[in-house]
Amino acid sequence: MNDTLTWHIYEMLFGILTAGVLAFLTTGLPELFPGMIPFIGKRLYNIMALWVLGRISFWTIDFTGIWLTAILNLAMLAWLIWFAKDVVLDKLQRHASLGYVLVAIFAIEVWFFASKLGYAVTDGITILKVALGFMVVLILLAMRRVNMESVNELMEDKEIDDIYIARPPLTNLAVFSVLIFTIVEFLYPTNTALGWIGLACGASILAITADYILEDKNILNQPFVWYYASIFIMLAVGYALIGWDILNDDIYGINHFRHFITTGGMSLAYLLVLITIGWIHTGRNLTSNIYTHLMIILLIVATLMRGLIPFYEEYSSQLYLWSAIIWTIPFILYMKVFYKFLISPRADGIKG
Repeated sequence: MNDTLTWHIYEMLFGILTAGVLAFLTTGLPELFPGMIPFIGKRLYNIMALWVLGRISFWTIDFTGIWLTAILNLAMLAWLIWFAKDVVLDKLQRHASLGYVLVAIFAIEVWFFASKLGYAVTDGITILKVALGFMVVLILLAMRRVNMESVNELMEDKEIDDIYIARPPLTNLAVFSVLIFTIVEFLYPTNTALGWIGLACGASILAITADYILEDKNILNQPFVWYYASIFIMLAVGYALIGWDILNDDIYGINHFRHFITTGGMSLAYLLVLITIGWIHTGRNLTSNIYTHLMIILLIVATLMRGLIPFYEEYSSQLYLWSAIIWTIPFILYMKVFYKFLISPRADGIKG
């Protein structure tokens, strides 16, 4: 394995993606489609074993080869897509966009492995940038649904007499902007127009947070609203800073500012999906506490440490090390808080 950086980025994107998609689909879809049986028992152990084997194959790739890593990781995502096929085949097409984006991400992963095996001429880093764009689209689409479910349930628990609606036009505009940025970056990576598109991406993603301002009731004093808003803020800052960097002809900073998207927005999205699952999908009320506050704050701190390296290059080694440590702590805290819930039957008695 000669290109360590490329493989590190691949594992950060696809390794964590499949875990996040597994958590979202296998617990969220049964909520959206009553009658769908979630991953439980032996089937859950099997798919988790496949995910673990995929991670092991990545770390032993020098000895086991790329083919084994490709087969295990592609099989994992293919299994999840097959599980979610009812979403795409749903006659009402209520959540079909999630399925289409997952299929696109699967095709991009095939493209990546084809590149590493010599069957495609596009370099791995370029393909992973395309993958990142589609993963951001997946997050935007998924979080609109997570927001709708969890914020309204939170308002019901707090006896707030109003309805939160994640408006499709705002999400669709953000999705369109991210896709345009991804396509232009692939085709014309040095074109300064990409800078303006990056700023447009930042503005359109940030605009999604306007949905939290309700006409009659104030929900901005609810911690979970700020948790979810932090995802969009981190993604918006990432694209805006990349755009600003391109317009200032300082391409070096782009890779560091992209951490606002990966270490920040993506990681927060995955963590908050896990937290939501830990409460709602185990039959409990959505609850914030000192642990959930710390999880979100530490991920934001880790993101700032990486994203601001261009301004403190002399401390880059220390910032990389400490940001990695700080980034890990929230997921350790998550296991501390939710481990018993996740291995026990639902508190409300529903199967799952």
